[in-house]
Amino acid sequence: MRWKKRLINIGKRGVALVGEEWIFFLSLFGLILSSLILHRIPKYTLNDFKILITLTIFLIIVKSLEREKIPPYLASKIEKGSYVPLKLLLFTFFISMFITNDVALMVVVPFTLSFNVSHAGLLVALEAMAANGGSALSPFGNPQNLFIYYHYKTSVLAFIKTIFPFWITSLLFLILLFFLKRNLFKISARSEPVSLGKNWKGSVLMFLLFLPVALKAVPFYLCIVPLIYYLIKDRESFKIDYFLIGTFFAFFGFTDNLAYALNFSITEPSKVFLYSAGASQVISNVPAALLFADFTDNWKALLWGTSVGGYGNLIGSLANLIAYKLYVNHRGNNWKVLLLFHVIGYAFFFLGIASFFYFYNFVK
Repeated sequence: MRWKKRLINIGKRGVALVGEEWIFFLSLFGLILSSLILHRIPKYTLNDFKILITLTIFLIIVKSLEREKIPPYLASKIEKGSYVPLKLLLFTFFISMFITNDVALMVVVPFTLSFNVSHAGLLVALEAMAANGGSALSPFGNPQNLFIYYHYKTSVLAFIKTIFPFWITSLLFLILLFFLKRNLFKISARSEPVSLGKNWKGSVLMFLLFLPVALKAVPFYLCIVPLIYYLIKDRESFKIDYFLIGTFFAFFGFTDNLAYALNFSITEPSKVFLYSAGASQVISNVPAALLFADFTDNWKALLWGTSVGGYGNLIGSLANLIAYKLYVNHRGNNWKVLLLFHVIGYAFFFLGIASFFYFYNFVK
């Protein structure tokens, strides 16, 4: 009987794992199935592996920043004075450019819910929008940005110039929504102080040293420096989301197989934008970026599409799902909050579509 219970428990854990990491397993299935049908092994380029290495090291560094409590320490500094909810939103918006939208929400949402705040669901939904909008400006603000930046070998200036109209429009709309609803948010201060970890200076130094490597300003081989540092000083920081790395690896192979089989391209900016934004609502914006990159040279429209696609429903960006799950874990399931997430998400989504066509010349 014991072995049956063990099998049942293993099966339950397996089902739970597939449910949590469905994008990885779906991309792996696509890779294996397409390889079997086409009777080929997909080709991986040197640039593919540079992207994987860069993403891995960046996740390690961000994990170390989390472990040293740097983001929550910074967040704790904004609880004094007035307009605390607005400061939380702006903090989420700007910090996501440096530590990714997912990590920004994993820091800010629990911190927000530790307050006694009214209409917490609305505030968390706005924080999710802030993380998606803010992270869009930086090449390393989210995984799809990092991929687009490396895959298309663009420059930092061109990247920022292209997506800046989306970024500033999102910021202004976020602030507008806050002031329209500011009377709903009543918040009381926390009492627990947040202290930095003992190795926080080393983590900040590694982050600053790795930035020029990630931005291609210095030779790529210098990425070995943070790896050596963490192997010696903090091996716990290697406990990162390896399923995300695996998703990228599987999708690189899957999209290479698709490009080989289909052999077509999308050149019209509006189509690239609409297809990638729409696909993000079904498969999330990271896979959408990986999928369409093999079928278009228009990285500007793809960047806009996956950025706008991060809004909308919970699947659009995993950051949305993270924010909602964190809320549910603290406050329980609430269909009104779930509906609220989608109403606000699609308000930002359709604003993003309108912004794209208004600033169309930026992406031609």
